[in-house]
Amino acid sequence: MTLGGGYMLPSREGKSIGALGLGITTKTDGDSTRDAYSLFEYAIPAGRSGPPPHIHHREDESFICLSGKLDVMLGGENFTISHGDYIYLPRDVKHTFGNPYDEEARVISVVSPAGLERYYEALSALPPGPPDIPTIKTIMADFGIELLGPPPAPSGG
Repeated sequence: MTLGGGYMLPSREGKSIGALGLGITTKTDGDSTRDAYSLFEYAIPAGRSGPPPHIHHREDESFICLSGKLDVMLGGENFTISHGDYIYLPRDVKHTFGNPYDEEARVISVVSPAGLERYYEALSALPPGPPDIPTIKTIMADFGIELLGPPPAPSGG
């Protein structure tokens, strides 16, 4: 629906990107925000570890939890966010997240400046099967993301 140049999207609607084993829905991207920010709705399945610890060198991220709970490691500190909680993940700081709990977690992620959608699209173009870590590291580097290690062991429950 167009609203004077803007638009409205219901929950879980938008452009779906299959990457990282997460449900990633792009709600808005750089094309609509003049590259100011991108906004995603993530559905993190129950029991799902997230990405390995990594650093974004180009963008800042923010998470707002819509439902469920999500464990977030930020700069060596561990947090659990739940409905309504907000966490800011600045660029150049190591972080990761995962959902070791029994229910799906849903999170809104605001990423500034825009562009992370192109990273997710590059990952979604990889062939199915076991992850090809050297290729993933190359894609990450192309988007200013530094891979730091394997995912952490689940810590919640």
